[in-house]
Amino acid sequence: MEIYTHYLISSLGPTTATRLSRLLGGEISHNQITRFSSAPAKTSAELWRIAKPLVRRIERDDGVLVIDDSIEEKLHTDENKLSCRHWDNAKERNFKGINFLTARYVVEELSLPVGFDLVTKTKQFNDPKTGQQKHRSTISKNEQYRLLLHVAAHNQLRCLMMPGTRQPTI
Repeated sequence: MEIYTHYLISSLGPTTATRLSRLLGGEISHNQITRFSSAPAKTSAELWRIAKPLVRRIERDDGVLVIDDSIEEKLHTDENKLSCRHWDNAKERNFKGINFLTARYVVEELSLPVGFDLVTKTKQFNDPKTGQQKHRSTISKNEQYRLLLHVAAHNQLRCLMMPGTRQPTI
């Protein structure tokens, strides 16, 4: 995964499995790369299985669970339920991309991803102001944030708690 990610980020030209295999001197075949890239999408539960041993080694009662909302801009990708128009508060504009929520466990200068969720917009509606057809998610971001917190609590992630509750502090 790390090699594949670095290849995609650093490549200035077309990215192909054959080209990556050639760059690696044939150490990994283009068929292995193709199978990897066409495998089913990874889930938050799989991320937790990978991160859990590392988290358990560093976790402390003063750890913090950070929930973040990000958009990866995808201007040249066809719109679909995942890559679609989202409002970015930081940029104060609407643009096309993939909106994802992440949960990171932070202890001092260490930060590990422990969960994620993708915002998908599958429900169609007509905007009363413009009359245009638009899409929205069937679940609010607030509900998605709360689900990430619920999963962290279920996974017994040790972190600061809000006074008088059993909920992790964000």
